[in-house]
Amino acid sequence: MPMIDIGPIELYYEIRGTGPKLLYISGTGGDLRRRPGIFDSPLADQFEILAYDQRGLGQSSRPDTEYSMADYAADANALMCALGWEASDVFGVSFGGMVAQELAIRYPEKISKLVLACTSSGGEGGSSYPLHELQDLDEDIRLEENIKINDLRITDNWIKENPNEWKKIKELSLSRIQYKPQQDGLMNQLLARKDHDTSDRLSQIEIPVLLQGGKYDGIAPPRNMKYLRGNIKCSTLKLYEGGHLFLIQDKQAFKDIISWLK
Repeated sequence: MPMIDIGPIELYYEIRGTGPKLLYISGTGGDLRRRPGIFDSPLADQFEILAYDQRGLGQSSRPDTEYSMADYAADANALMCALGWEASDVFGVSFGGMVAQELAIRYPEKISKLVLACTSSGGEGGSSYPLHELQDLDEDIRLEENIKINDLRITDNWIKENPNEWKKIKELSLSRIQYKPQQDGLMNQLLARKDHDTSDRLSQIEIPVLLQGGKYDGIAPPRNMKYLRGNIKCSTLKLYEGGHLFLIQDKQAFKDIISWLK
C-alpha cells in the first residue's frame, strides 16, 4: 500500500499514467477507493496523475486535532517534496480547490498551471454551502438535501413531476459512496472548510488559472466563481451545463482541461 510519511502524518497516494505531471486534490470526503474516480476520467490517458487521500480521510492518517486549510496545503507541498515533484500542474475540485488556492498562495513555486473547479474563496468572495450544518440530519434526508444543493434544477416540484428520475439519481448517488468517511475526520475537514478564506489574498496568485463551474451549482455558485475570476490576474472562467457535478454532466469540461493544460 503506497503510504508516505510527511512528518506529522502519513498519506495514502497513487501515481498512474504517463505525460505531464498533474497533482489532483479531491473534494469533501474524498477517498481513492471510490469509483469512478480521477483515474477513471479522461485525464488518465493524458497525464501522470498524483492523487492522495487528504488528512482525516480514506486510508491516510486521521490526527485527533483541529485541521486548517494551511495544514492541507502543507500536506500537499510535503507530499510533492517527498516524491521529488519539484513542480507540476494542479487540479483542485471543490474542497480540493480551496486547498489548491492555499497551495498556490503559500507555495507558488510548486504549481505551473492551476485548474480550480466548483470552488469558492470564502470571505468577501462567498463561501461554499455550509455542509457541516447537514451532518446531524437523518442519513436519507442528508442525501436528498445534498442532491438538491448539488444541482438547483432539482426542486421539490421537479421531484414530484419526475419520481422515477429522482429514484435513479438517489440510487446513483448511493452507489458512489462505497466507502463512508470516518465522522471525526470528515467533521474536521468540514470545519476547516467553514473557515476557509483566501478572498483578500487571491491577487498573490500569479500563475495561469482555469476556473470551471456549473451553471446550476448550489454548493459553489457561479457568483463565487466570478469573484475568483475578478481577483486572480491570469485567470479564465468557463461555466458548464450542470451543477456541482458538471465534470460528469458536461463532457466538454474535461476536454477543456486537457487542451488548456497542454
